[in-house]
Amino acid sequence: MTERRYDIDWLRVIAIGLLLIYHIAIVFQPWGVLIGFMQSPESLTSVWTPMTMLNIWRIPLLFFVSGMGVAFAIRKRNFKALLKERTLRIFIPFTAGMLLITPLHVMIWQNYYNQDITYTISQSHLWFLLNIFLYVIILSPLFFYLKKHKEGLFMQALQRILNNPFGLSVITVPFVLEALIVNPELFELYAQTLHGYILGFMAFFFGFILVETGNAFWNTVKKWRWQLLLLAMLLYLVRWYFFNLRSPDFLMSIESNLWIFSALGFAFKYLNRPGKTLRYLSQAVYPVYILHMIFLFLASSLILPLSVSIWLKFIIIVVLTMGGCLLTYEFVIKRINVLRPLFGMKISSKSQPRSLQRNTLPA
Repeated sequence: MTERRYDIDWLRVIAIGLLLIYHIAIVFQPWGVLIGFMQSPESLTSVWTPMTMLNIWRIPLLFFVSGMGVAFAIRKRNFKALLKERTLRIFIPFTAGMLLITPLHVMIWQNYYNQDITYTISQSHLWFLLNIFLYVIILSPLFFYLKKHKEGLFMQALQRILNNPFGLSVITVPFVLEALIVNPELFELYAQTLHGYILGFMAFFFGFILVETGNAFWNTVKKWRWQLLLLAMLLYLVRWYFFNLRSPDFLMSIESNLWIFSALGFAFKYLNRPGKTLRYLSQAVYPVYILHMIFLFLASSLILPLSVSIWLKFIIIVVLTMGGCLLTYEFVIKRINVLRPLFGMKISSKSQPRSLQRNTLPA
């Protein structure tokens, strides 16, 4: 019997929500246009300070959660079934998104800046899907081996190590080494970079491991969640006060993992329960993730030229982006069967049990 971990579902939903807020915040930074976003004529630099607290752990958290999802998936699937399901739920939406979704938001950007409108294929924000699809292909043989040898020396040793807070350093050290060896230009630049690929690979792997080792890790982060949170906050304050928000990469690696461990601990303590809200959002989150850049750019093109306060612009763009995504999911994607597979959703059938129609961001 497979235990449903609702806290992991909640973390996935929360992380995507933070992603939307983060991308909207970029619109109001003086460098937004340099990385392909629309840019407000006025800057809202104050909002970037809390964003710098998020940007070193929000994407790694999603990779951890995706690896955890695979750990649950292989409990009832063999390698062939896992690869088939991940192809349907990840590679097809990734390909469809590159061909149909990203060209649209690029066209909106081109129109806003009075450029020639061209059909442009790009990964854009969907790079995350390609990464996790490749991780599944590369790591699945190892995952199935570890599943088969769950009582082996390696897994038993990890259980003992992760049974105390100092054992968390076993997970953190590889991330520190990656930061020192790769030496990324920007730690928080994950999209289509060697740093992002390796960091995501490790987070995906450890996400799987943390589920397979049982309750050792989860009981540790639940017990020490406040201490982990305070240490993460301390390192953030050091980064802000002494390094102008750009501390050495190895320190940001440690801070990133502390934020993630504390988030996992709080979620395990408080969010591991089902509910109607979670059921709905866990179905909607994947289509919302795929769609959000279209509605972000549409909202920006409409609201940025208005003569209203910059904070009001920010709030309206947040509402329009999230509202547009959710309404499109509810009244279009969810109800038109031919569209559902393009957004990682199963074909709907009235005769199908409700539990089988569940959809979440893929692992």
